[in-house]
Amino acid sequence: MKLRGFEIVKGYEDKDIHMPVRKTKNAAGYDVEAAEDVVIPMYEKGIKPTLIPTGLKAYCQDDEYFMLVNRSSGPKKGFVMSNSIGIVDADYYGNESNDGHFYFQYFNFSDHDLEVKKGDVIGQVIFQKYLVVDDDMANGVRTGGFGSTDKK
Repeated sequence: MKLRGFEIVKGYEDKDIHMPVRKTKNAAGYDVEAAEDVVIPMYEKGIKPTLIPTGLKAYCQDDEYFMLVNRSSGPKKGFVMSNSIGIVDADYYGNESNDGHFYFQYFNFSDHDLEVKKGDVIGQVIFQKYLVVDDDMANGVRTGGFGSTDKK
């Protein structure tokens, strides 16, 4: 029985993607690498965040989710996650529109463009359980990938 873990998404099978790892026995987060070279442009008003592909999807139990979080060294280098923290629901795994591929979204607040190389550690994944209220009636079904729960 699979409880939680990582897999390579469709289309990245031959791209030498490394599975995330915890670097120490007490680390909460699994370090995730960039799947491709990406340039994060210097921030200017109106710019959209840069999506960095991981080539990965993650699975977990129905009462769990995983968080995408910045590394502590990110802000020192000038890049910060645009959404502060990413919450990825269990039903995102294997969805029909992108197979569950999760990306990190970054802004670059340094004074120059930042190059992220394939294999650079770009963030961490932390798995968590969640709670629901007594009268919870959620029964919707995911019908797509990134941002799909906002679509009507």
